Amino acid sequence: MSNTISHPLYRAAHGRTGDKGNRSNISVIAWCPELYPLLVKQLTEERVAQHFAHRQPSAVKRYLLPTLHAMNFVLDEVLDGGVNDSLNLDSHGKALSFFLLDLRIQVPATLTQFLIAEETGP
Repeated sequence: MSNTISHPLYRAAHGRTGDKGNRSNISVIAWCPELYPLLVKQLTEERVAQHFAHRQPSAVKRYLLPTLHAMNFVLDEVLDGGVNDSLNLDSHGKALSFFLLDLRIQVPATLTQFLIAEETGP
């Protein structure tokens, strides 16, 4: 993309998540409708699978929800056997949503006004 700036996904969207067994369900919701087409283009099943390669998902499926300016990803076999079987508390679905929201996306300069402000700290 020409004339773009790299930003973490959390500046363009927020997330909701859940887990069931060894499956994580992560929703990504654009902060505003103007950012949704950008997210659809960049957050593909392949890119999310690559981002979670260290968790070795057996499958990643994306479901688009255009009326809500959102999408839902279902990642199979990423929770170390599931919440009740895992000794690793960080593998729960909620932790994985924060990991996804840290993914870098390219935002055209013309859309940066729609991003939420980055926290600058105390």
